Amino acid sequence: MAAYSSRVLTEEQEELRASTAGVHAARSHIHFQPLARTAQWQVTLTHTRSHSHAHFITPAHTQAHAYSCRLTHGVSSAMSKGEKGAHGSPGKISKPSEPLFPKPSHQTDLSQKLSICSKLCFAIGGAPKEVAASATAFFLQIYLLDVAQINAFQASMVLFIGKVWGAVNDPVVGFFITKSRWTKIGRLMPWMLGCTPFLVVSYVCLWFVPPFLSGRFVWYLGFYCLYQTLITCFHVPYSALTMFLSTDQKERDSATAYRMTMEVLGTLLGAAIQGQIVASAHTLKHCPTHNVSAGYLGNSSGAEVVESVVRVQAYLSQAKELYMIAAGVIGGVFLICTFVMFLGVKERDDPYAPKTEKQIPFRQAFVLVMRHGPYFTLTAAFLFITVAVQLIQSNFVLFCTYAADLKDHFQNIVLTILVSAVVSIPLWQWFLERFGKKTAAFCGITWIMPFTMMLVFIPNVVVAYVVAVSSGLSVAASLLLPWSMLPDVVDDFRLANPYCKGHEAIFYSFYVFFTKFAAGISLGVSTLCLEFAGYDTGACKQPAPVVYTLKLLMGATPVAFIIVGLLILLLYPISEDVRRRNKLCLEELRKQSSRTMVEDLNLA
Repeated sequence: MAAYSSRVLTEEQEELRASTAGVHAARSHIHFQPLARTAQWQVTLTHTRSHSHAHFITPAHTQAHAYSCRLTHGVSSAMSKGEKGAHGSPGKISKPSEPLFPKPSHQTDLSQKLSICSKLCFAIGGAPKEVAASATAFFLQIYLLDVAQINAFQASMVLFIGKVWGAVNDPVVGFFITKSRWTKIGRLMPWMLGCTPFLVVSYVCLWFVPPFLSGRFVWYLGFYCLYQTLITCFHVPYSALTMFLSTDQKERDSATAYRMTMEVLGTLLGAAIQGQIVASAHTLKHCPTHNVSAGYLGNSSGAEVVESVVRVQAYLSQAKELYMIAAGVIGGVFLICTFVMFLGVKERDDPYAPKTEKQIPFRQAFVLVMRHGPYFTLTAAFLFITVAVQLIQSNFVLFCTYAADLKDHFQNIVLTILVSAVVSIPLWQWFLERFGKKTAAFCGITWIMPFTMMLVFIPNVVVAYVVAVSSGLSVAASLLLPWSMLPDVVDDFRLANPYCKGHEAIFYSFYVFFTKFAAGISLGVSTLCLEFAGYDTGACKQPAPVVYTLKLLMGATPVAFIIVGLLILLLYPISEDVRRRNKLCLEELRKQSSRTMVEDLNLA
């Protein structure tokens, strides 16, 4: 960047010495004309945003037409205006007007390359959220039912209200982020650092069983809602941070791949910590040969009843202690990873938006974002896919324990799924670069459907591990692809709305809002289905309707959601050709802003 700036300065100085005084004065008035102001740019935008995308201009053609992004019309207009001003005051150089772009500073560094260290630190920052999310996704439902021992209806209300509350908080947090000002450490970083200590406390309290029984529902509902609020305050700015790492799509995609790899590792770590620590709490070794029911107790001797009750109480005491240990370990991981991210990540300001343009109101920006076709399509598609993955995650431990007789293997099966996902992340990164992101989404996500159905109909250990390896491929694709495609949607929006600044948080917060809201409804309804099927809290064996319901929640229901999501994804309009074209136009914007800053600095 320094070499480039020096070269531009030298060229400009030679031009200035060779120019007349009038031209010299005129150049001080050259303003960067936004592409939206030219008829040529409007034609380019219309062509880019067409749904067919069949007339993509090849690189040779775009070079002949200067990529349809050159600002010759704006520069010529500014030159002519400047010459008129110069003739009005000969021999006097006009004072340069205020530059539309801020002068280079530590917040507006336009360098595109990210070091491996920066990518790793950025990725590590996202890991703890997934560590906690993995633990809650796999174990919170069975914890509420079998350890906290609230009934299935109350558990469904905790999961549903908590998820919906978290979803509602996403746009609220996104709104406040758009109103936040830049600080010495950026605009997004203070949010993540400030909420982390309180987030850890709320997470630990979520896994604590209070001594009172009647108010446990309120306890878990309150702390789950608080946890969802604080995790939103962390996750929304972290997700939006992707757009402020670099201006280059490849660098952002690379950082996203690092992030997804580390997040899958975080999911693996969360499942490993929680699963290995609390595994003994769900082996049902405390259960007698017969199910502990009223009939069994009535036909048993007093000694057998007392022994059974003591065994159950010892099991509950041990389970409570194990869950608290796991929560403490995960809380420590959260603190360490957030600190590493703070040390290694530098947040950069938006290099595309002109300085003189005011930030548009939140309501207007929200309407623009919601009307953006690619964003709506992408969000709707992955909403259904995310619901399917959430259903499988939340019911997997219950399915293994009560429907598939895999209670001694569930923690290792979960680890197998996540190890497979971690290993396949680089594969999917290569695949999307080679064949495109949309193709990668279809190939990756469809892979899980036949194997999930296989586990439901053939519930044995060998099939379970085969399904685990295969499902890991789809889990990796479902994690990587939406976060890799969302920056492309934001770039597409930039070209359609060149003066809209600070909208990144809206894109990310509402994407999370819709997926969380849908997941909350699905989890609440699925747990409520268990209540209607007759789920017996704390029982060692569940009735046949519960087993059948668990099979539906693990098999047919997720497959139906995935099919709907993939059908919607067919309508996603940003192909690889359009993505490359957007990159060329945004690169031209960046170069023009850089030239404008250099000229202003030179003439000042």
